[in-house]
Amino acid sequence: MSASAVFILDVKGKPLISRNYKGDVAMSEIDHFMPLLMQREEEGALAPLLSHGRVHFLWIKHSNLYLVATTLKNANASMVYSFLYKTVEVFCEYFKELEEESIRDNFVIVYELLDELMDFGFPQTTDSKILQEYITQQGNKLETGKSRVPPTVTNAVSWRSEGIKYKKNEVFIDVIESVNLLVNANGSVLLSEIVGTIKLKVFLSGMPELRLGLNDRVLFELTGRLRVSGSKNKSVELEDVKFHQCVRLSRFDNDRTISFIPPDGDFELMSYRLSTQVKPLIWIESVIEKFSHSRVEIMVKAKGQFKKQSVANGVEISVPVPSDADSPRFKTSVGSAKYVPEKNVVIWSIKSFPGGKEYLMRAHFGLPSVEKEEVDGRPPIGVKFEIPYFTVSGIQVRYMKIIEKSGYQALPWVRYITQSGVLDLRRPAAGAPWLTLQLGASKRCSKYLNKGLCSHLLRLS
Repeated sequence: MSASAVFILDVKGKPLISRNYKGDVAMSEIDHFMPLLMQREEEGALAPLLSHGRVHFLWIKHSNLYLVATTLKNANASMVYSFLYKTVEVFCEYFKELEEESIRDNFVIVYELLDELMDFGFPQTTDSKILQEYITQQGNKLETGKSRVPPTVTNAVSWRSEGIKYKKNEVFIDVIESVNLLVNANGSVLLSEIVGTIKLKVFLSGMPELRLGLNDRVLFELTGRLRVSGSKNKSVELEDVKFHQCVRLSRFDNDRTISFIPPDGDFELMSYRLSTQVKPLIWIESVIEKFSHSRVEIMVKAKGQFKKQSVANGVEISVPVPSDADSPRFKTSVGSAKYVPEKNVVIWSIKSFPGGKEYLMRAHFGLPSVEKEEVDGRPPIGVKFEIPYFTVSGIQVRYMKIIEKSGYQALPWVRYITQSGVLDLRRPAAGAPWLTLQLGASKRCSKYLNKGLCSHLLRLS
């Protein structure tokens, strides 16, 4: 990686704390970073890498802080940025929120972490769970003359400590998906993709080996299941699969088996992408009509484009309105609407929204007699809701096998979560109806699905 130094700056570019790892770049070089950044912003050519002479600045911004790595060489930029984001993740694990105040209040801990995260410009221990074994918020636990490296750092399984014990052995699996959409002015979906992650929360004793089975199309083809069962077995084709370091990649390459010894507690097992056409779960049409610059009427139609057997709970549709609107009046076919003037939106709340249903909301506002010029670009309508037991892609956890030498029994649990992703809706031409499309966020299911809980839900074996 060959990073010479790492700096943490406040929002004005003043260094709060820094660590010089190689000594080949003068620490005063950081004074050139903020002027370069401001110059690039003014020119509209802001870039994640800035250069001053032979010195390169690779930076990210988090909250009100800048994290900057300096180097003289043609370093592996992707690894540098990966390290900076990992540093943010570690600090957030320690301080809950990473901001200027948390850095100022924890200078000693931050210095200790920077020493352990990197050595002579190369990343070392970046797992927060391992770091917390010997660096705590009360200070370094190690005493002079008795210091030793935690065994997990040198073990073959460096991400898990030995001797872990639980009275009740359980594994919780979260399948989280986001849908990214590109929609043209006519409401047609030009590009769509599903970005997913599988996260685990592990409470298992000892050093168990876990094997996770998905309805992976490549696996079905290898085993001949597609030829035998045809459409009876729904499968998904995973792309851009990325795994946690605990997964045995050679095993996955050979037979698509996801086999691993998990870290203790929470971690992200894998991420994936599906290039598939999907339709928005909530389709919104909105028409705005102004009358003699004295009043405006907004009509919003919402349709649930998901299975009729499913119900969206706690639906909230946020409709932007002109900032100078007043005297609101509403009429809804279901639910209730309220005006939130500080946010310039109308929030339409629907307690229960079955799939396939359509509902209408009309809003009437007064406007000043002087016409206000319309700002270029209209903010989208936001939709939030919760659909229990629902997946967009159809991905399923077919089984979770837990193997441990003591032979204890463990319960695997699973839940599915659908969230909104990136939405790019091109603005309609002037005079055309305002069509706004948004896939709302489906919050976490209120209950886990246990083994054999319900026949139409997931069964783990």
